[in-house]
Amino acid sequence: MCRIYKLIQEYSIKQHEVCYALDINQELNMLAISCNKSINIFEFRNFKLNLLQILIEHTNLVFCLSFMKKSNQLISCGNNQIIIWQINEYKQLICKQKLEGHANVVRCVLYNNTEDLIISGSDDMKIKFWHISQEWYCRQTIEDHTKSVLALSLNEQQNKLISCSHDKQILLSEISEQTKKWTVKQKINLEQYGFRLCFINNDIFTFQPNNIEQMYIFEIQNEKIVKKSELNIFCGYDNYSLFPQKYIQAKGLLISKNGCYVHIIKFEDNNLFTLKQSINFGTQILYGIVSDDGNYLITWDQISKQVQVRKQIEI
Repeated sequence: MCRIYKLIQEYSIKQHEVCYALDINQELNMLAISCNKSINIFEFRNFKLNLLQILIEHTNLVFCLSFMKKSNQLISCGNNQIIIWQINEYKQLICKQKLEGHANVVRCVLYNNTEDLIISGSDDMKIKFWHISQEWYCRQTIEDHTKSVLALSLNEQQNKLISCSHDKQILLSEISEQTKKWTVKQKINLEQYGFRLCFINNDIFTFQPNNIEQMYIFEIQNEKIVKKSELNIFCGYDNYSLFPQKYIQAKGLLISKNGCYVHIIKFEDNNLFTLKQSINFGTQILYGIVSDDGNYLITWDQISKQVQVRKQIEI
């Protein structure tokens, strides 16, 4: 028996506008989809997507969406702006706070397990660390990248951060237990930049170089990054960022876009990676997300111009 993602046509909805960002909440009952400057909020239930709300606060295209697991707040990112949305007593999302500080498009965002830290990366070449007291504020900025920051990932212990950029570098940053400040510990020079990377555990992470039919596997050994292996995968031309890699720890699955393909990759007990499924969308203009439990893969692509839902099934 093996498990694959199968398209559920009943869930599909037409969207002619490019959908750069999607996310589904922890309870699997609310789906957020970007649509130009607005965010469409759908109820996700009984094989139907019902439009609940349209959020209009951004002044430019929305590139990132991320539901917080515990608080169910929504983080959205656009041109130089991050917005935190919270659910009110009427179960409507309302703008709680706007985080100003980036000078260009915010391309990647994540938060820590305790949901008191947000990390963002931008075309302004900066990584910002936002903390919450009574409100969110920027406590620290890393400015070591020399081009757009494309992807971010935290390890299991939440004490290491990796980032990649158009500058063909991966930065490894670590937090000090004493000062609570992040410091760049190592810079890895690459032959090709990449749009996606992801920690698998505390020390192993993956990196997808652009327009290459391989995924690279790195390991942090004695505080140094070492390239361990490569996994051959399909590609096709790719010149689009977003659609971050995501690792589902409970299932040992990595979801990774490369060109016009979405790859489902298994992390085995022997620390090897095995390609389990490749879905060809026929276009590199392809964005999506996998649910936190790994059961649903939700995408938008330029050919179908649909938000499509695939469910993991056994065959």
